[in-house]
Amino acid sequence: MAISHVRNTLAFTEVDESNNPTATYVYSETQEHAINPHEKSLSKRGRVDVMVSNLRKDPIPWTLDTFRCVRYTSLSKKADASPQDSLQAFCSSIAGLLSSRAVLQGVGVGNANASPTSALLLHILQDSSGRIATILFAHRVGTALEPECKMYRLAADVFNDVAMVLDCLSPMIPAGVGRVGVLSAAGVLRALCGVAGGSSKASLSAHFARGGNLAEVNAKDSSQETIISLIGMLVGSFIVSHVTCFAATWASLLFLLTVHLGMNYAAVRSVQMTSLNRQRANIVLSTLLESDLALDPRSLSLSRVVDHPTPSPTPQSPLTTSRPPLTPADVSKQERIFEPDGILKWTSASRECHKLGYCQIGVSLDRFLRLSSTSTSASSSTSTKIRTSPSLRTTVPMPELSSLFTKEDYLLYLVRRGKGGPVWYASLVLKNTCSARSQLKAWTHALLAARVLHLSSSEDGDQQILDVIARTLDFLNRDARFERYLQSLEEAGWDLTIAALETSSRRRILVNNHQ
Repeated sequence: MAISHVRNTLAFTEVDESNNPTATYVYSETQEHAINPHEKSLSKRGRVDVMVSNLRKDPIPWTLDTFRCVRYTSLSKKADASPQDSLQAFCSSIAGLLSSRAVLQGVGVGNANASPTSALLLHILQDSSGRIATILFAHRVGTALEPECKMYRLAADVFNDVAMVLDCLSPMIPAGVGRVGVLSAAGVLRALCGVAGGSSKASLSAHFARGGNLAEVNAKDSSQETIISLIGMLVGSFIVSHVTCFAATWASLLFLLTVHLGMNYAAVRSVQMTSLNRQRANIVLSTLLESDLALDPRSLSLSRVVDHPTPSPTPQSPLTTSRPPLTPADVSKQERIFEPDGILKWTSASRECHKLGYCQIGVSLDRFLRLSSTSTSASSSTSTKIRTSPSLRTTVPMPELSSLFTKEDYLLYLVRRGKGGPVWYASLVLKNTCSARSQLKAWTHALLAARVLHLSSSEDGDQQILDVIARTLDFLNRDARFERYLQSLEEAGWDLTIAALETSSRRRILVNNHQ
């Protein structure tokens, strides 16, 4: 976001992950506030005019992300050579034979009235719908596949097993649109399984390849799965030839799918990832903050900060904590496989979780400003290169935030929404200089600020929110405290070089301050 300060006007230029400009935002304070000098500055509304640039170097920017995800679909599904993995592959092979037999019955094998042409057209429809689903799914969740590889690894098996159930249901559906729809839905689910399973497998293989032997891990995993599948096909041939009645087929199928999912769940739970995604960051960082004897969240919500002091040099003394940081093995026992995206949770020493709200990281400036905004009438422009979007009025204090986060690689703001309890929505805009460690600091800041505001008993006005943001930032910077946090996490075995917090399309801002 290129920022130029011209009195009460700020200009922001937003870029995508390829550093191509996507939009220009011009923030200015409304005139009515200038004629009311007694009104608090933080209650002012700012007007934001948006000019969207149509000039892009890459005409289809999401295509690269799509093919980055799709290219892994030819890989096998798991890199863990555990007994659970072998058993799940064995069960999946036998269940696949049962569902394949049902599909053949559904397309008319054994029926004199069936024609090869209709079977071929059905196959084309299934394949086409699966390919379309592959592109859309990869475009929608492509960024989240690596950070949430454990979730999508298990989700891939769920997709595959549901597809098998639909295949077995197809012979019971009357021939026509209904059966075609069921078989097409099964094809779509298998396509989703290919994207989710292949991409998550790539991340898991990199995790298991400790010595840089990624090719060896993939080769051995492929050989293992080939052997297990071969044994499964041999045993399945015997089962398919003897299990023919309706009840026995469904009992065998459900039993095999239950074992398949159970073993996959156990295998995924046993993986100890060393990168910090959103859920693991919540667990690790909240536990680390709570163990810091110097942190008192309630005091941070009461005192006021006038200036934002410069952080002191890093001291030689270690952190004074009541317990060491959690290790990847500790966190793997606490984390859930399926967790709501972007949730902010505070985990206490007793492993009790408190939901604070939600956080979005790496969002566009438009979404950041719309945390608290109202749209206004659109302004028109006939330029073929620049399109002016509807302006909006926002209460997000952009001048104060720009000044507060001058030396940081992000901007943070929170608003309170909902009834029946405090639910805080935090939004993080990242600068183009933001590294993986800076992203962790941004998420830690949002988590701590939400915790302080959650415990605060005073009214959550704009002034208090900004004060809490300033105080929590001062706490993290004081005596280089956050850098010492990171050092203790690295000693506990966490890999802080991997950026695993963003699960949507990345946006960055270029910052140039003009005096």
